[in-house]
Amino acid sequence: MSDPTQPPVDPTNSKPADSGAPPATPAGPAYPDYPASATPAAPAYDQAPAYGQAPAYGQPPAYGQNPYGQQNPQDKFNVLSIISLVTSILGISLVGVITGHIGMSQIKKTGEKGRGLALGGLVVGYLGLALGLIAAIIFIAVFIGAATTGSNYYN
Repeated sequence: MSDPTQPPVDPTNSKPADSGAPPATPAGPAYPDYPASATPAAPAYDQAPAYGQAPAYGQPPAYGQNPYGQQNPQDKFNVLSIISLVTSILGISLVGVITGHIGMSQIKKTGEKGRGLALGGLVVGYLGLALGLIAAIIFIAVFIGAATTGSNYYN
């Protein structure tokens, strides 16, 4: 590379400079000078681009989207709705029903996602409670029936 502040060197002039330096040895082939690039340089990190000029380092995000693929705050799922569905499926129906109702009320206030999860947790939780209640009634009926006929069974 050459210093841009110096005048261009004429390759046909082989006279040494008047500075008293030894004569230069001939270099390789001379390359033509190319014009400066027409594309503007990217702005520095601490500088904003000029008015009306788009930044050279990427496309701006569309309206309503956060840059760099981040989620919007309203895209967050309600944690209690997830807990409601999971505990209802695992058979802990009472916890699923309670967390489902709390999750539904939080979703109304905050606008988070997860209404379907909370509703599913409520449905599965209430079904589990109903089946548990029916099973308990049947178990008690069988236990009472066995207790009343148990003493005469061996005679």
